[in-house]
Amino acid sequence: MILTIGEKPLTLADLEKSVKSTLKLQFSASAKKRIQKSRQLVEHIETRDEPFYGINTGFGKLCQVQIPANQLEKLQENLILSHAVGVGESIPNEIVRLMILIKVNSLAQGFSGIRQETMDMLIRFYNEGVTPVIPSQGSVGASGDLAPLAHMVLPIMGFGQVEVDGKRIPSAEVFTKWGIEPLKLQSKEGLALINGTQLMSGYLAYCLMESIYLAKLADVVAAMSLDAYQGSLRPFDARVHDVRPHKGQIDVAANIRKLMTDSEILKSHENCPKVQDPYSLRCVPQVHGASRNAFRHAQEILETEINSATDNPLIFDEETVISGGNFHGQPLALPLDYMAIALAELASISERRQYLLLEGPDGLPRLLMKDTGINSGFMIPQYTSASLVSENKVLAHPASVDSIPTSLGQEDHVSMGSVGALKLYRILQNVRNVLSIELLCAAQALDFRAPKKPGNGVNAAYRKVREHIRHADYDRLFSEDIKACSDLVHDRAVLQAVEKAVGKLE
Repeated sequence: MILTIGEKPLTLADLEKSVKSTLKLQFSASAKKRIQKSRQLVEHIETRDEPFYGINTGFGKLCQVQIPANQLEKLQENLILSHAVGVGESIPNEIVRLMILIKVNSLAQGFSGIRQETMDMLIRFYNEGVTPVIPSQGSVGASGDLAPLAHMVLPIMGFGQVEVDGKRIPSAEVFTKWGIEPLKLQSKEGLALINGTQLMSGYLAYCLMESIYLAKLADVVAAMSLDAYQGSLRPFDARVHDVRPHKGQIDVAANIRKLMTDSEILKSHENCPKVQDPYSLRCVPQVHGASRNAFRHAQEILETEINSATDNPLIFDEETVISGGNFHGQPLALPLDYMAIALAELASISERRQYLLLEGPDGLPRLLMKDTGINSGFMIPQYTSASLVSENKVLAHPASVDSIPTSLGQEDHVSMGSVGALKLYRILQNVRNVLSIELLCAAQALDFRAPKKPGNGVNAAYRKVREHIRHADYDRLFSEDIKACSDLVHDRAVLQAVEKAVGKLE
């Protein structure tokens, strides 16, 4: 599959192809023209005997220091080497690839003065599966994601490490294999490559595509718990949501109704004396829907950002080189923070539904096992969920309310969006595990409602779980069951089975 850069604006769907398939990149003819024109402007400007930031000056607080023409190449090399100071765990490969894709699309807007040869080298690394090894920590999310992007650039210069076919090797070995020399960056190129929001954008894109999926899965496991609990479907009546018409809320209610269609369990207790279910069941549309609305807004921000020029300075014509602030991460930092809150809520309400099932309502055995005392049943998996949910509460504290001056005060307000990005990714892993535990508990609870069949969508999810995990009559290594459920969630097997049975969910 080929994606042509510069042909049309990138979308989240395009970025998802980068993660889910073997995508190859190429430049459109119009993108090449923009890149060439922008480079010609830089080469003209650098001959002039006056300072232009980032072209013939130092960087940050050193912006007043003009650099001689014969040292401009060394200036760019020093820039990358000095800024590659990241620490911590490596960024996952799929996010690194997103960073490269978003970076080349940003530079292809034609305002950065980078050479076509440099762009082609980035694309070659991407297309041949040569992935730079990038430490995740070190950016403050303002002057661009400087340190991570410097590590991304190092390999095309023959420095640093890359991952190829699961093995880490020095990048120099790649050039030896290809029989070519590493790139030597020319004027402005190093700055163009490291100025930008591509770490924040890459993390937001990945977490968004996974969150949109997990929002659907959350509806599925909530419906399983609702059916197993013998809860009421009346709160999901379309008329309730039409009078408070938030799109996310309406979509979730429609999903639950579809998933519960033809439920024999539901029919068996339609005249029961219960008046209302607890909020974690009754308010699923309102809670899940609010998270979906946050995801939707974050996607709007992301798709604007990935099609923007986030470099500094921006080159518009021979006379117009403007130092601005498009590298500042604040437009992403806020969505990253409330994405974290919205995603964490899917786990928070899920853990409460697990607790309800363990209480033993309407004929379910306490702790979802008949012989408790000698057996602990599903008591401790709920502990794990509680731990992850509490961890999420700490991680969901907004990073964007913090700022710390850098570059001797020249960069005196920073977004900390990079910190928000890393926290969001950690929350994503936790939410995936909490939903996996609810999936396990709900399947166990549904066993005790047999022979009555659950709703069509619920039954499809239940059967998929039971293909891989048997009912528990006594204690065993539930960690293995949780891992099996987590694998089903990660592979999207449960949702695929559900949508095959009842059609696509909203």
